[in-house]
Amino acid sequence: MNVGVSVPLPAYSVDVAFMARTAESLGFESLWCAEHPIMPVATTSRFPGSADGVIPESYSHFVDPFVALARASGVTTRLKLGTGITLVPERNPLLLAKEISTLDLFSGGRFLFGIGTGWHREETTIMGGDFDHRWTQTREAILVMKELWAKQEAEYHGKYYDFPPVRSYPKPAQKPHPPVILGGHAKNVLARIVEWGDGWLPNRASPAEVEKSRAKLDALAKQAGRQPSSITISVFGQPADRALVRSFLDAGAERVIVRPPAATREAEMGAELEAIAGAVLR
Repeated sequence: MNVGVSVPLPAYSVDVAFMARTAESLGFESLWCAEHPIMPVATTSRFPGSADGVIPESYSHFVDPFVALARASGVTTRLKLGTGITLVPERNPLLLAKEISTLDLFSGGRFLFGIGTGWHREETTIMGGDFDHRWTQTREAILVMKELWAKQEAEYHGKYYDFPPVRSYPKPAQKPHPPVILGGHAKNVLARIVEWGDGWLPNRASPAEVEKSRAKLDALAKQAGRQPSSITISVFGQPADRALVRSFLDAGAERVIVRPPAATREAEMGAELEAIAGAVLR
């Protein structure tokens, strides 16, 4: 089974290199790292992961996912390396394209580009994103990066990004580029995936929702002239329950990412990963 693990918060309590090396040795397929570069102190934004909307204190304790995954890549050879997710409106796509292509090249083509647009208005605004039109901005940023990855000389002229012909190297190992996997449950997310993405990364989804969405993705792909099999589903943030993981895979998902509990010592994290592997992989 394709089962991945995500880096829990605080994301720096245990060295991600230890976590990656251990995960690979236990048979996990992938390691995923999330991001929030900042978390404003004063906010009116509601946290979507709780009924009361209160933002957990742990949401101030992310690491930079590309630095962390680069460290993970150096101690592994097979483990896929994913962002779950990159907040695209908060990053410059010309710089992001180079970070991704460098990581993908040095890791031997193991990077999975999980993306999202964010839910925190103040954070997005502080970081330079257009919160009210963040999916429009994200689409344009992805198109910019695809130009940079695929062409020796790339240019782009859009609403958010406008530049003359430039050269950007290295190119990613995966051709034409690492898979772009869209997160979230936005109204038009499945249509966006078919138009300019390569997969879906839902969080807080049920097997029934995955099965329904798989059928819709397949239909939309056929209408657009795409092979349905070229579009993946990776279910994020699930408990270590073998029956639940199996039900997601049976519903049409290609992988399931399990969220381990936080740990403060390597021995503790190692034991948690071994327990998860025993529960879902053995």
